Amino acid sequence: MKNKYSYKEITKKILENKEEFDDIQEELIHELIHGKVSEDANTVDENKLSIGDKMADKISSFVGSWPFIIVSVSLIIIWIIINISYIIKPFDPFPFILLNLFLSCVAAIQAPIIMMSQNREGDKDRIKARNDYKVNLKSEIIVEDLHLKMDEIIESQKYIMEKINRLENEKK
Repeated sequence: MKNKYSYKEITKKILENKEEFDDIQEELIHELIHGKVSEDANTVDENKLSIGDKMADKISSFVGSWPFIIVSVSLIIIWIIINISYIIKPFDPFPFILLNLFLSCVAAIQAPIIMMSQNREGDKDRIKARNDYKVNLKSEIIVEDLHLKMDEIIESQKYIMEKINRLENEKK
């Protein structure tokens, strides 16, 4: 008994019902059926990185770490100790206006760099979500095909059992 529905027919069925699958393109369907659909989002993303993107990632990873916090707090404490001691003439006396200006500048530069890195992570998450969607869709198509094949097997078994029963009845 020939398979009632092939992958091509299932693909055609999906493509005919575009309102249900409006964001799926024909080439995606063929890719789903004939090949591996999962991609490594990190590899896909790495290929598009500019020098600025790589720098933003490295800076963000350092700025969001304990070593950065420890170094920053240490430098601030040293700055304050130097400027309140009477050993040398203070270059930024209390209320430490120069220190505040420096910290504000660092924060003003850090914020957009961190946001660039977060935007890239968002892009990577969208790639992962699209990848998950393709894998799930392929799994659904394959499961549907397996259901159809199982139905055909059951029908053929019924047909064979009916023939066997008829032959046994004719022998009696």
